[in-house]
Order: sequence, then C-alpha cells, then structure tokens
Amino acid sequence: MSLPLPRFHEDARAGQLYLERTAEVAEEARRFVAEHRIRPAREDQVRVAAFGIDVQVAFCTPGASLFVPGAVEDTQRTLRWLYTHLDRVTELVFSLDTHRVFQIFHPAWWHDAQGRHPAPLSQITAADVRAGRWRATRFPEESLEYCERLEASGRYVLTVWPYHALLGGLSHALVPAMYEASVFHALTRDTPTHFEMKGENPLTENYSVLAPEVTEVKGQRVGAFNTRLFEKLMTYDKVYVFGQAKSHCVLSTLKDLREHIERTDRSKMGRIHILVDAMSPVAAPPLDPLPPSLDFPRLADVAIEELRQAGMRVVRTTDALEA
Repeated sequence: MSLPLPRFHEDARAGQLYLERTAEVAEEARRFVAEHRIRPAREDQVRVAAFGIDVQVAFCTPGASLFVPGAVEDTQRTLRWLYTHLDRVTELVFSLDTHRVFQIFHPAWWHDAQGRHPAPLSQITAADVRAGRWRATRFPEESLEYCERLEASGRYVLTVWPYHALLGGLSHALVPAMYEASVFHALTRDTPTHFEMKGENPLTENYSVLAPEVTEVKGQRVGAFNTRLFEKLMTYDKVYVFGQAKSHCVLSTLKDLREHIERTDRSKMGRIHILVDAMSPVAAPPLDPLPPSLDFPRLADVAIEELRQAGMRVVRTTDALEA
C-alpha cells in the first residue's frame, strides 16, 4: 500500500525558492510515524537507496543559470514517489555540484586575443588553445593538457558553462521542496541523509558523482574514483537514480556505475534502477546545423538504452516498487 502525501507537501512548491519549514516538517513527521506506524530504516529487510544527483536550485529552479527544462515536473514526480514509498526507502543519498568562479569550465578561465570571455556553451578544443584562439587566464600549460586528455578520453570536448552551483550561493542548495523531503525522511525513518559534494577542483570537470573527467594534469592529481561512495551504494539491494541533468551528470554517473560494476560484480547491475521520468536532458542549443556532440536529448536517450541493455532497470515513478 502507498502512503499518503504529508500535509505540508504542495506540488507547486517544487519549482519555488523559499525558506525550508523545518519545524512544520518535523511536527508532521512525528504525526506521520504515529499514524502510519513507520518503522526505522535499520529494520528494513530489503534495503533501498534513493540516489538524487544534483537536485539543486542551479538546475531545477526556473531562472537559474543552468535550469533544465522539465526539471520542475521531474521534482514533482520524484517527491510524490519518495513520499508514497517513504516506508520502503532506506536512505536518501544526494550529490551536490559544488563550484567556484574560477574553474576550467567557467567563462572567467578563458579569454580570446581581445580579452573577451567565451559565451556559455562554447566548446574549446585543444587545437583552439594551441592556436591561441582561446587562452587560459591561469595555469596555461595545465589547461592545454586538460583539453588534450579530455578529448583523448572520447567522452566530451570542454564545454564552457554559465556560472552555476557556486559554493555559498543560493543556486548551490538542494531545491527547498526536496530538502524538506530529506528532513521528513530522516525524521520518520530515524536515519540521516547522506550528502556528497563534487566538482571543487578547478582543473577538471566533474559531471559524474563518482569520478572527474580527468584525474591527472601535468603530473598533478586532480581527482580520483570515489570508491567509498561506490561501495556504499553497492550495499543496497536497489538503488533508484534520479536528478539532473539526464544528458550530463546523471548519465556520467550511470556510466561510471556500469563500468565499475562490470569490473567488480556484474550480478549487481540489476540493482540500479533509472527513474527515467525523474530526469531531463539539457536542451540542445539553437544551432543549424546542430553538431552531434551538442544534441543532448538524443545522446541521453541512446545512452540510457545502452545502459538498459547492459542490465540496469529503466523504470518510472508510477511503477510499483519491486519487492
């Protein structure tokens, strides 16, 4: 049986900025536990993790610099799913994209011969840097090598993004309605929410929660695979993945999960459940012709299908939670 929605929940708040109502949420949690006899998460026989990737103001709130179209509706569906399955979701795990002004994918890192910074969604290739079309404002040798290593990986070309998820700013925070859900879950299931910060090293992109795009530049270690988080996720019988954006941070994380499950224990691939209606891709830029590398919705759909064929489960928030 599905649980009812808590009294404080309103769909319309999913896309709004407001101060979280912790006292009201806590009071409702106390009532909810008593009325519905909610048991502590530690008593779960089947352990389920809800893994939210970058469900932050930066990506999920209209008006934010990297708002993903569809994210508000994704958040609404996710919240309904979380609340109605509250007694079966053992732990909430959230990543937080965490940046500063001067990072290799932000405009301030680069300028042209006239001192102009690149526009958002500009792509900077190693050839551009060698030719002087774009010059790094700091760490020039490392910046060139980064572009070379990134292209050699075959996953991405360096994309310049609008300033986003800046530590200390509003856009870094979890969406208020989702934060309230995390407090409600923590109090009703008597278990803390796990938060994982990513993306702080200025010399690498970090789409995936589990690993940066490049781990070494000019002999300097700029990141490593997050073995601790991977092993934590693999202790769960099921991991439901949701968040933003389907074409970038969610997809990169899923690819890393696939790669490391294949390396360690392929039988665990079916533990990963992709909540496909709780994520949206970055919109393709209005270019004609559109470079294939910027057709983000198509790339995301193709990749999700490949993950399904590899053994991950593609599900929807309206599907029954498997026993």
